Amino acid sequence: MTKDMFNLNKEKFLAKNARQYVVIPSLPEQMKPLLEIAYNLWWIWNSEAVELFRRMDRELWEESYHNPIRLLGAISQNRLEELAEDKSFISHLERIQGDLNRYMKLQTWYDREFPEQDHKKCEIAYFSTEFGLHESLPIYSGGLGILSGDHLKSASDMGLPLVGIGLLYRFGYFKQYLNFDGWQQEEYIENHFFRMPFHRVTDKDGNVLKVQVDMPTGPVHIRVWKLQMGRVPLYLLDTDIDENKPEDREITSQLYGGDREMRIRQEIVLGIGGIRVLKALGIDPSVFHINEGHSAFLVLERINQLMKHEKLSFAQAREVVAASSVFTTHTPVPAGNEVFIPELMDKYFEQYYKELGLKKEEFLALGRVNKIDVKENFCMTVLALKMSNHANGVSKLHGTISRSMWNGLWPELPLSEVPITHITNGVHTNTWISYEMAGLFDRYLGSAWKDEPADQSIWQALNQIPDAELWRSHERRRERMVSFARSRLRTQLVRRGASPNEVAVAEEVLDPEALTIGFARRFAGYKRGNLLFRDLPRLKEILSKKNMPVQIIIAGKSHPSDNIGKELIKQIIHIGRDLELRNKIVFLEDYDMNVAHYLVQGADIWLNNPRRPLEASGTSGMKAAVNGVLNVSVLDGWWCEGYNGQNGWVIGSGEEYQDQVYQDEIESKALYDILEKDVVPIFYDRGHDGLPRGWIRKMKESMQSMCPAFNTNRMIEEYTRKCYCQASKDYEKLRANSYETAKHLSDWKKHVEQNWSNVKIISVEDSQNSDLKLGTSFSVTAKIKLGNIKPQDVSVQLYWGYMDSKHRINTPIVSKMELSQDSSDGHLVYKGSVNGDRVGHCGYIVRILPQYGDKIFYLPGMITWQ
Repeated sequence: MTKDMFNLNKEKFLAKNARQYVVIPSLPEQMKPLLEIAYNLWWIWNSEAVELFRRMDRELWEESYHNPIRLLGAISQNRLEELAEDKSFISHLERIQGDLNRYMKLQTWYDREFPEQDHKKCEIAYFSTEFGLHESLPIYSGGLGILSGDHLKSASDMGLPLVGIGLLYRFGYFKQYLNFDGWQQEEYIENHFFRMPFHRVTDKDGNVLKVQVDMPTGPVHIRVWKLQMGRVPLYLLDTDIDENKPEDREITSQLYGGDREMRIRQEIVLGIGGIRVLKALGIDPSVFHINEGHSAFLVLERINQLMKHEKLSFAQAREVVAASSVFTTHTPVPAGNEVFIPELMDKYFEQYYKELGLKKEEFLALGRVNKIDVKENFCMTVLALKMSNHANGVSKLHGTISRSMWNGLWPELPLSEVPITHITNGVHTNTWISYEMAGLFDRYLGSAWKDEPADQSIWQALNQIPDAELWRSHERRRERMVSFARSRLRTQLVRRGASPNEVAVAEEVLDPEALTIGFARRFAGYKRGNLLFRDLPRLKEILSKKNMPVQIIIAGKSHPSDNIGKELIKQIIHIGRDLELRNKIVFLEDYDMNVAHYLVQGADIWLNNPRRPLEASGTSGMKAAVNGVLNVSVLDGWWCEGYNGQNGWVIGSGEEYQDQVYQDEIESKALYDILEKDVVPIFYDRGHDGLPRGWIRKMKESMQSMCPAFNTNRMIEEYTRKCYCQASKDYEKLRANSYETAKHLSDWKKHVEQNWSNVKIISVEDSQNSDLKLGTSFSVTAKIKLGNIKPQDVSVQLYWGYMDSKHRINTPIVSKMELSQDSSDGHLVYKGSVNGDRVGHCGYIVRILPQYGDKIFYLPGMITWQ
């Protein structure tokens, strides 16, 4: 045995046999409320609470990366004693403690809007593979995680009875740094959970709460941590514990790390383990929100538990699960959806699908568009769509794209009726607004903008803010952003081994008064981080005008395995070394929520130029808009709804191209035109008082039009009204009387499915003899054969509207036909009428769908058209 091997084994032995204990901060009695505040992340979106921690020790606050638990653990005892004697600090502390207590007890939007709702019966479990809550908690990658975090924050503000479920990653997502050549490197920093605001969850006997899931190699044990987000608890699952094998401890090691096998193991822990955690906690939600497909295995575990504990069949349990499941898809292209090969599914679920009473192909069909294609991979999005009665995309355009993408699941339905709606994303306004802008809003809008950001009328008062005040606030944010960028760049250059002269240049990059373009997002090919650099001579001309300077700050990570994205970053670094550009283009490494705050609050222009329609929503532009930053964007994602002609600029007119090279050529020229002819001249068009009045008008228009529309309070309200409340009611109805309705519904579907082949439209006649005059109508009579299906089990409908050249009916209207009589030959006669409500070439058709009670079902293979 070598000396190194001996030392390594000795370290393992020592670690394995070490007695463990936890040290917590020791605070003077009058300062103990600091712990209560620090362990409730409400402080994140309360600027006065943030200032409370900052004033304890400003340098240590920055060193701890704004983590109050680390701050309290590192601050000297002498400093704590000093603060305990500081009447001003204690008064500040008492005020914040009082604010938190009032926040936790106040009546909320949910209380007011749904006073009849039993909160215990309408608890919502929100599952997501990542949560972006704060820069000091690096368990997120980007937009999906930050949206999940903002979802929890607004759920807390609005009083929703919601709990979050996710994974607690030991190393989270990587920290980015660039080598001297500009190539991205990844570094993984261990998260020390006891130095973060996490609590280990214990059972009723005080023991650490653990559950287990089965893997092919044996059971995997899961420890549970709790994070409090205002009124909302977030439970995070962790497999890095002694009871597990080394390979199982790695399951929650990295976010989006490892191979396909690691991914399926993570998603089993999240979905199946998450449901078992809820059961162990005694939490029985009536609604389960699957945020992207990663957690979709939860539907299988819910079915499994219903079969075991309530003695339901698979079909019966499926009805209960589908009724209470809400699925949000974030992916606009088929290739971006999570899939697993059949062999991998069989390896991990062979025993599980036997417990469900399913054969292998029946089980795999749950995740296939074509259930009889044995070669088709198992898709998590398909599983979620099949098992959720409520599904949505994350913008209006993305809803349209999703209906087209998944039309194969409902092949008999027109695209407009594919049961995927949209709920456009938003941002948590209080988290992303600058301190300066929030102060302006407080003075001129009152506090209502914080409590009811979705109220359009509140934002009209923005016109009362004097232009000079608004502009001075924005300029201070730009100055702060430039100072931050210089400091960050200096640190980057020192780490890369740059010369002293190069490091010194960092102190002079960027002009705090120049028009600044911000571009910060994940570096994926479709986001086109290099579009602005396509024509360097023209770009130099734009950036270098003496009296109208322009500069660019860029940030973003590429996935570790995405070399195309890494190459884009490298290209930008090399372009930035050009002597004419090096003071005007800065790339900030390790983009995270802290960097994002500086950029979305301090830039003048927020640039977004993805290939349409590949941006499902995007939220960084919403964060910028809250701060008066103007968007320049392709008409994709949320910007299709946000742009009104006066609140920013669009690149192109929403075109989609087959030739990407041609697209880049056209859209880069359009971008340069916008900058040269609109953006730069308006920014530098100053009055005698030095104010860019035209620009400020656009800032106000941008905030007025977008702040009330693109916030997570509005988003949460939509989810509640469109999905959560209905899902909860359906769940309670199905489970009543020992699941009597669920059993009946399952039997009804089976009966309808077995007999639907006998449903026929025998004939259709109408009273139309000539062209129909606008405002008149004609009657339609249909003779129907139902076989063994009863009339109350179907809906016979008229489907009419404009007809195109391919005889397809567009912008249709659907009306129900009524049963008139039995015909002499034993068929049923239904009657209805078509209204002449539009001018042009129109058509109609009769169709039959299954109907249970007052609900119409879109069941594959069970729609009969004329």
